[in-house]
Amino acid sequence: MSGSTPLQGRHALVTGASSGLGADFARELAGRGAGLTLVARREDRLRALEHELVERHGVAVDVAILDLTAGGAPEELRRRTEHAGRTVDVLVNNAGYGLYGEFSKLDWEREHNMLELDVIVPVHLTKLFLPGMLERGFGHVLNVASIGAYQPSPLYASYSAAKSFVLNFTEALSYELRGTGVHATVLSPGVVATEFLHVAGQTPTRYQRRSRMDSPTVARIGVDAMLKGRPSLVVGWRNAAAAWSVRLLPRRTAAALAYRAMR
Repeated sequence: MSGSTPLQGRHALVTGASSGLGADFARELAGRGAGLTLVARREDRLRALEHELVERHGVAVDVAILDLTAGGAPEELRRRTEHAGRTVDVLVNNAGYGLYGEFSKLDWEREHNMLELDVIVPVHLTKLFLPGMLERGFGHVLNVASIGAYQPSPLYASYSAAKSFVLNFTEALSYELRGTGVHATVLSPGVVATEFLHVAGQTPTRYQRRSRMDSPTVARIGVDAMLKGRPSLVVGWRNAAAAWSVRLLPRRTAAALAYRAMR
């Protein structure tokens, strides 16, 4: 953890906080002095994390058990933070998942839910909490994309397209926010040691096993980038090199390479 506490006394809201990157974002932010609102569906895991953060860091922690894809859930979350008297200075849009497989064979209900959670929910939450940040002249929005956002990714076709949206949306928003004291950052990890592949329905490939990064390290890098006001960051030098080099390739070649890496 960083020795500095630039977030001392601030309050952060983290979605998808019950495990993986979401839980580690919460740990990293609490270690820097921020209070937390933890959002996810799994109450047992959120309560365990709440207890851990209060005991270890002495910060205020609220728990919101919500399915963010349910009708009216983002507005309900804002109402809860207002009722609790929490001023959200940091919004971490981490909740999301991917689905692995041929597009024609994926279940539409799951895919629709994925697109709702990966695209609509972060945009909606940003729409709800950004105005208050702008009024106060301070705030951070951290959105989680993926290295898959940088190229067409067969077998993750709709997921990578959703993350391309998150990437472009956040970089555009970052530019709009220049000079306001509010910053938007998009973090694009590669393979992270979380439940992602299990939920997606994929057995790890050799490439994924070799390139996997640990979740606490990715969370720390993400919070550092956010506090520096960086518009965008690909995590890990190998991932950054891949994201840069793919721009030099024909799009069809990039898709073919991604397909090989995912099989």
